[in-house]
Amino acid sequence: MTELLSTKKTLAELMSVINDAEVLGDSNVTITGITLDSRKVAPGDIYVCIPGFSMDGHDFAESAIKSGAKALVVQRYLPFDIPQLKVKDTRLIVGYLAAQLYDNPSRQLSLVGVTGTNGKTTVTHLVEEIARHGKKRTGIIGTLGAKIGDKELPGQHTTPESTDIQKLLHEMVLGDVEMAVMEVSSHALDLGRVNGCEFKAAIFTNLSQDHLDYHKDMEEYLKAKGLLFSGMDKEDKEKFAAINADDSASEFLKRIASCAVVTYAIDSEADFKAENIQLLDQGVEFEVRYKGIVAKVFYRTPGKFSVYNALAAFTWGIMSGYSQDVVLGALKSIKGVPGRFESVRGGQPFLVIVDYAHTPDGLENVLSTAREFTSGKLYTVFGCGGDRDKKKRPLMAEAASRWSDYLVVTSDNPRSEEPHSIIEDILPGIKGVEYTVIEDRRSAIVHACATVTSGDTIVIAGKGHEDYQIIGKNTIHFDDREEVREALRGIGYVEK
Repeated sequence: MTELLSTKKTLAELMSVINDAEVLGDSNVTITGITLDSRKVAPGDIYVCIPGFSMDGHDFAESAIKSGAKALVVQRYLPFDIPQLKVKDTRLIVGYLAAQLYDNPSRQLSLVGVTGTNGKTTVTHLVEEIARHGKKRTGIIGTLGAKIGDKELPGQHTTPESTDIQKLLHEMVLGDVEMAVMEVSSHALDLGRVNGCEFKAAIFTNLSQDHLDYHKDMEEYLKAKGLLFSGMDKEDKEKFAAINADDSASEFLKRIASCAVVTYAIDSEADFKAENIQLLDQGVEFEVRYKGIVAKVFYRTPGKFSVYNALAAFTWGIMSGYSQDVVLGALKSIKGVPGRFESVRGGQPFLVIVDYAHTPDGLENVLSTAREFTSGKLYTVFGCGGDRDKKKRPLMAEAASRWSDYLVVTSDNPRSEEPHSIIEDILPGIKGVEYTVIEDRRSAIVHACATVTSGDTIVIAGKGHEDYQIIGKNTIHFDDREEVREALRGIGYVEK
């Protein structure tokens, strides 16, 4: 293990990385930690006051001081006798302050950022697997939580808050991690959560409708994604961006990228091009043509979307200097990512697939793949999350209608919305297919399992790896995979 790095800095040392900052009080005060949450302040911390969507962190400064905060970062001076660093936008500078406090950990390892609407989680895990096959000690930050070597840590956001990111990267450095890979969401980019991170490589998967509850429109959504590529250090010639040339957003991203760009594609001309694709029920097999070389790839998850995911990881691996044998061996060995086209077996004569697909494009990808190896009928159980983009709800139904024989419309994470209201938004998109509405998700899964026959397939979409459901202000334990196994046992199937 690396020797413990100091996380003690004076306020003057922290503010040295910020332009246009003013300080009130003693700038030589020693800081030992940083937080945005007044409830988590420890003695010696600097507390950053963030104006939020519903609450203002400035209002909790007094509580932070009582808990031992030694200084504040503010957008307006507060009436407290404590050093205060005043900046224009506290949210956008906190990542830089945290990086400075933790000795800029992203500079001490090779950090890869993966962004896009669909495929981020899978690609990050494939990238990590390639690095592990290359005998690197790895770290990962994303939807499934974080990993430092083999140590797993739970997570709440696709991309954590900037202070948590820098602390995780710091812990990775302490744990001798050489390569880390991070899912980078549009929210994280827009809100400055990855400010202070220096990426060695950036990967773009695709862009389709999502998060329009937050972004004004698709153009703003794309611009947020683009911040990852425009923010790369153009002075470092080893840095690169790997971009899906089949996606219409690729031209914009190539244009704004401040580093070298390599492309991958199935249909378009690209630096790494997939050819002779075979979509099999046990996975995908294809050739990659690059630099005058042809490599044959096998990856165990079925579907055309899996070709894109494997191709993105292959491109990163070769461009990062891993041998072709290491890259191919890693892709062949990985058995799947939790909640991503995950097959649940309990002795039943039909398939049950659990997937995280929660966008129209993601759902279409999963269902079109399931259709290819379904000899009987395709049943889809799905809903839409509350307090999220309402415009995509009928589009989800349209996608499900195109590929399914029967739909079970149910609740996802309703949050503060009434489940029946969300379902009413979904139903107008159903076209030409039988359906039933079962608001309770557990009952919906039981109904689907009890209705299908041999040769049929059930796809349960929307939650994937999640082991909870958010109803109102309550978070309850709920795992689609557990519910499927329980439903199968209830109708007499026994896992072999």
